[in-house]
Amino acid sequence: DYELCEECGHLYPVPREDLINLHREHLLHLLEMGDMEEALQLLQRIEDPGICLAVSEQSLDQHPNLAASHFLADYLTAHFYANLTTARRNEIQALYMGSTVLLTLPELSRVNYYHLSSRPLLVLEQLLMNMKVDWVAVAVQTLHQLLAGQEVGFTVEDIDNLLSKYAEKALNFPFTLKEKRS
Repeated sequence: DYELCEECGHLYPVPREDLINLHREHLLHLLEMGDMEEALQLLQRIEDPGICLAVSEQSLDQHPNLAASHFLADYLTAHFYANLTTARRNEIQALYMGSTVLLTLPELSRVNYYHLSSRPLLVLEQLLMNMKVDWVAVAVQTLHQLLAGQEVGFTVEDIDNLLSKYAEKALNFPFTLKEKRS
C-alpha cells in the first residue's frame, strides 16, 4: 500500500533511490488512471525538491499516455524550469506544445500522431500531409499562442514557412490543356 510506504519513508531512513522509485511508480499509476489532482497532491507532498524533480523527470521519461505526458511537462516547466538544462527545457517545452496540439484533435485521432508529440512541427506537417485542414487551423492557432515569448527551437516563422511550403505544393499540380472539338 503506497500510503503505508510513504509514511514509513517519513519515519525511517529510506535510500533516496527507493523513495524516488516508490513515488515514481505511484505517480505513474495515478496518471494512467487519469487522477491528475491526486498526482499533483503526491508531488506537492514530496518535501525534497531534488526527489520531486527526479520523480517527475523519470516519470516523463517512461513515456506515459498523452494526458500524463502533458501534465508532467507542464509540472516540470512550472516548478523546475531553472533546474533544467537548456536542452532538457527545450525538449520538455516541445513535448508540452506537441501534447497541447494533440489534445485539440478529436480523441480517436490522437493515437495516430502521439509518436510525434515531442515534435510539434512534425505534428503540423503530418496534419498537412493528411489534408486535415480544420485540424491544422486549430493546431496553428494553438502553437501561435504557445510560442508567444517562448524559445523552444522553432518560431512562428518556421510554422509560416511550413504552411507556405505546403500551400505551394497544393497549388503546384500538373494539368494539360485539352483542345475543344467542334
